[in-house]
Amino acid sequence: MGRPRRLVAGVAVVCLSVLLGIVVAVSLFLTSSRTVVLVGQDTVVRPTMTGDAVVQTGPLLPDFRLRDVGSVGVTLTLGKTEVGSVEELVERYGFIATDPTAQVGKVEDVVVDMALSAGLRGLGVGLVPIAFYLLLGRHRRGQLFRGLRTRQGILALALLLVLPVLIWQPWESSEETQEEQGTWQSLADFVGSEVTLPEETRDIEVRTGPVTTQTKRLVLSAIDTYDKSKAFYTAAAEGAADLELREPEDDETVALLVSDRHDNIGMDRVARAIGEAAGATVVLDAGDDTSTGQPWEAFSLDSLAGTFEDWDRFGVAGNHDHGTFVSTYLADAGWTMLDGEVVDAPWGGTLLGVDDPRSSGLGNWRDESGLSFTEVGTRLADAACDAEERISTVLVHDANLGREALARGCVDLVVGGHTHVHSGPDVVEGENGATGYTWTNGTTGGAAYAIAVGSKPRREAEVSLVTYADGRPTGLQLVRLNTDGSWVVGEWTPITPAP
Repeated sequence: MGRPRRLVAGVAVVCLSVLLGIVVAVSLFLTSSRTVVLVGQDTVVRPTMTGDAVVQTGPLLPDFRLRDVGSVGVTLTLGKTEVGSVEELVERYGFIATDPTAQVGKVEDVVVDMALSAGLRGLGVGLVPIAFYLLLGRHRRGQLFRGLRTRQGILALALLLVLPVLIWQPWESSEETQEEQGTWQSLADFVGSEVTLPEETRDIEVRTGPVTTQTKRLVLSAIDTYDKSKAFYTAAAEGAADLELREPEDDETVALLVSDRHDNIGMDRVARAIGEAAGATVVLDAGDDTSTGQPWEAFSLDSLAGTFEDWDRFGVAGNHDHGTFVSTYLADAGWTMLDGEVVDAPWGGTLLGVDDPRSSGLGNWRDESGLSFTEVGTRLADAACDAEERISTVLVHDANLGREALARGCVDLVVGGHTHVHSGPDVVEGENGATGYTWTNGTTGGAAYAIAVGSKPRREAEVSLVTYADGRPTGLQLVRLNTDGSWVVGEWTPITPAP
């Protein structure tokens, strides 16, 4: 009889451990939260079991809800950001909504990570009864179970059962809030029948309360930005696939050069479509992906990383990316961020690059901090000329940073951006007689100064295509998207760097 009794006791302990682990894991998961940067704002992410996605925007805008997004829902509470006005913030919302893939993926990753963390903690708590059972031993377990039949044992068991309730305190309640007084209604009902909504927005619900005319105007502004942005960039991406671009030979590699995106995530899928049409498999990022280099611009980097996640990716930071945030963020996302060291390139040659040493604001002024622009250019030239193999490409934000390396005749091609105006290819004969070239891409984001967010580019948006064969650059081609949606495709220009 002793063995069956021990077996039953063991099974009971295991069942108790599993139940305890599940309860703890679910409780921890549903009460957990993480703070990430979404849509340019510090955002608290909380999982729910409603299956709905709720965005709590704050006091100036109504909350939004999307029903039945999955078995697990989420509440997103938007917090601090950097913005000049509420109107600018609303325009940003509408613009990011045109391509939310990166932001949705970020939320999904965070929720999965919270679930795994809660599961591991639940497992740890669930193992406690088993460990306690084994540590007691058969003799002490017998003493313990016999003690439960006594008055003191019953009292101890009762206290043990009451303890979770005391910690939980289900009788606690908060005052009714303004948020709870609001009711949900469809976006169509909120804006009125006189407004025609995009089809994909009609499942969105709005929490209504005392709505002012100003609040409704802001929502309508976001819808307008969304509608115009989505239409423009969708048409551009579709049109890019039909462009007549030079196609690479079997022994050639094509790299897509982007620069000065300045947070324009709408152009990312357009740039990808151009690259695919040209057979590109590598992306070179010449910097200024942001306007200030601050964490609130993570949405731009998320979009860039997601768009080219299956390509070979190399980049440098521009003067508007000044600081460590942009370079660190992209490096964590799998990009090779060049730091003055020679690296092997996917086309078989070598690649060299370095971040821009300057810091810029939203205007056209510049600061130099630490090493000067000239000093960094000299060190870059030293690294190029000291390399065992001739450098096929120098990637910098401003092509002038590679001027000294070209003058010494140590590189085949210097590519950059910064000026927002295309130039090149310009041939440079080095002091050793070796020929090299310089090429400047315009602004991929179509940015005016450092601002590119809007329903369409603020000026012509450009990317460049660099062709490589036998490890060296052999040709360049410019592709430009005008603000009216028309295209300019430059002729493929062959280059012949020094043997």
